[in-house]
Amino acid sequence: MSLAATFLALSAILLWSFLAYFGASFRSLPPLFVVGVALCVSGLAGSLRWREWRLPWRTWAVGVGGIFGYHFLYFSAFQRAPAVEVNLINYLWPLLIVLLSPLFLPNHHLRSHHLLGALIGLAGATLILSGGRFRLDLANMSGYLLAAGAALTWACYSLLTKRLPPFSTAAVGGFCLLSGALSLSAFALSGVALDLHKALVGNGFSLLLMGLGPMGLAFFAWDAALKRGDPRVIGSLSYLTPLLSTFNLILLGGQKLNWVSGVAMTLIVGGAAIGSLDLWKKSSPEEGRMVREGGRE
Repeated sequence: MSLAATFLALSAILLWSFLAYFGASFRSLPPLFVVGVALCVSGLAGSLRWREWRLPWRTWAVGVGGIFGYHFLYFSAFQRAPAVEVNLINYLWPLLIVLLSPLFLPNHHLRSHHLLGALIGLAGATLILSGGRFRLDLANMSGYLLAAGAALTWACYSLLTKRLPPFSTAAVGGFCLLSGALSLSAFALSGVALDLHKALVGNGFSLLLMGLGPMGLAFFAWDAALKRGDPRVIGSLSYLTPLLSTFNLILLGGQKLNWVSGVAMTLIVGGAAIGSLDLWKKSSPEEGRMVREGGRE
């Protein structure tokens, strides 16, 4: 995988690691409202290149279905199941990207180190997100299914972008803007009361930063990385997100590092290293062509 693709993937992962910190500051606001505003900020920032939003309907369906569909399912899951379990199930998406790569991209066969790295990363993510405590309650099954649906949606969106006819990464701005509008519409239909002036005055700057970074530039970097890189490697690297998120909460949010976090860190870094062994292997011209073409026949 190219250095540019690796840099772009790590940039998206780093930006996403700040989501938990931002999310903690928005606890008093309805999630769909937060997502809607942040995505609209991202979309409006990307509208400078709106001419590149002229795309086939199928591309729009994948883009909006992925970004809006993921966030809608993810936050709906929190209303029906405990946050720890929802986050754990949601973090199946890196593993799903690895496992589903051969299905979406026929020339991307799974090798033992891809699967081993993803599974070790999953173990580390489970440990760091649960703090060593994990319990599934059948009474919350609808929430678990929604979280699993969110994970599957993001994995499918990430892989489908490599199967679509080529489109500019600038089009992600259009996906974000329409997804933001749909999120705000869903919030309005929910009937939840909100003092809009107070919400924006007290949280406007943080919403702006989140829309420009973790829910803005991160999506553009992710799209560019997937178009240039190997999804099996990117999926393995993605488990760095909960690790870096925990570090941010320790450094910025005052949380403390414990032995569970230390073990989880070892597992995640080890899994990412094993799953991304292809980074250190010189690819042949034919392999490079297959990655760029996304495995299309």
